[in-house]
Amino acid sequence: MNAYVKDYAAGIWQARYFWTHLALSDLRSRWRRSFFGALWSIIQPLGMTLLLALVFSKLFKSDIFTYAPYILSGVIVWECVTACVTGGALAFVQADAYIKQTRHPLAIYTLRTVMTSLIVLGMASLALFGWSAFVLPQYIGWHWLGALTIFPVLAMILWPLATLLAYVGTRFRDVPHATGLVMQALWFISPVYFETSLFRRGGLDALVDYNPIYHLLQLLRAPLLNGKWPAPENYGYTLLAAITFALLACLVGQAAERKVIFYL
Repeated sequence: MNAYVKDYAAGIWQARYFWTHLALSDLRSRWRRSFFGALWSIIQPLGMTLLLALVFSKLFKSDIFTYAPYILSGVIVWECVTACVTGGALAFVQADAYIKQTRHPLAIYTLRTVMTSLIVLGMASLALFGWSAFVLPQYIGWHWLGALTIFPVLAMILWPLATLLAYVGTRFRDVPHATGLVMQALWFISPVYFETSLFRRGGLDALVDYNPIYHLLQLLRAPLLNGKWPAPENYGYTLLAAITFALLACLVGQAAERKVIFYL
């Protein structure tokens, strides 16, 4: 296993110019012939946030100015996660032309998806940082650096998860459709847009305390919205999820890497 992982990682590094080019090409095609271009990464989540904040602040009797950054953080992170999960499940199928002509490690095609999504998340985060600084200036401090740790943690979680789904999704073409249903279910049982107090008042503490999605969001929300560094348990749960997905991806990849081409 160790030799396999080492050789595989070396192959990914050797192909770094190729998958970097693919990711940047995806970004260019994403905004090609668009008037606002990359600004849509900021405009779109802001528009969704304003709509949801207006409705939810009335329903839950919350202050719209402080509740809006909470929703915005959920919107941008959840869009990144969803893009990687659904895009990852289709990564090998959409890259079939490259896979049939080259012998690069297959994980570069899910790395391309994750890299693109993280860049979009980084641009969308500018709106969150700006809004938080305007509405919650008392929380500006060194702990804001803690919010930046969400990017490497997300990469460690989403890349192996997307790769795992890509292996399975190539063999079973229903997987990409099923992931959409699963993501909707996870959205309802996770504090993405809904405040954690709603779950706790309903006796659903487990959906908060043991939910990796909550701990992932706290890496961003704790510094910006609560004025403190993320808690150790936030890193513990997210890193545990990353290690679990990485092990599963390695095990499945070692068995299925050479079989993928026969399912394309």
